[in-house]
Amino acid sequence: MKYQISKIFNFSASHILNGLVADHPCSRLHGHNYAVRFWFAADVLNYAGFVIDYRDLDTIKNYINNSLDHRHLNDIFEFNPTSENIAKFLYDTFKLQFAQLIRVEVSETPFTNAFYAEN
Repeated sequence: MKYQISKIFNFSASHILNGLVADHPCSRLHGHNYAVRFWFAADVLNYAGFVIDYRDLDTIKNYINNSLDHRHLNDIFEFNPTSENIAKFLYDTFKLQFAQLIRVEVSETPFTNAFYAEN
């Protein structure tokens, strides 16, 4: 794809990661200030010169604000709420609505990043 854009959404949430040894710090209740970056791409820009209008992404913002922000992620998801699993879930959730979506990145800290992409 010739053109790519991204937008970051933020939320704060807690989780417990299952399947870890008992003394692993992530096996205990803890929280993060998440940053989720959605990437969009197109070979050709739309009539206004955009890959996608950022205002069209309000459904993503609303989902994150209403469903994830200040929640316990183990209560929201039916899977182990790792960054990798959350990235894939968000990609799958919004891909049908946004054909231009090519990648979702989830960061728990400024130093860690997981992503799910179509290729």
